[in-house]
Amino acid sequence: MTKNHLARQAISEACDEIKVFLLHKNDAYGNAAFDPIRCFSKADTIEQIDVRMDDKISRLMRGEAAGEDVEKDLLGYLILKQAYKRYINTQEEDELSQL
Repeated sequence: MTKNHLARQAISEACDEIKVFLLHKNDAYGNAAFDPIRCFSKADTIEQIDVRMDDKISRLMRGEAAGEDVEKDLLGYLILKQAYKRYINTQEEDELSQL
């Protein structure tokens, strides 16, 4: 196998792992990233994801990330943010097509 093939395989496996991780978390938390219950925070979804990333980075910088895979969590939040933007665009397109 070439180095390029091995690199492509490693990238593919890492992406698949994050995908499985995010889908599992989404199911476990009842789609809370895209549809939070907003008991206390009234911030929009993008802002809530940004706050979660800030919290992760803060714990990492302070050395308080014991037992967490902060890199994986941060990747997950970045992907969730991108996915949410697509989700919103799709919803808006669906609403426009129904007019």
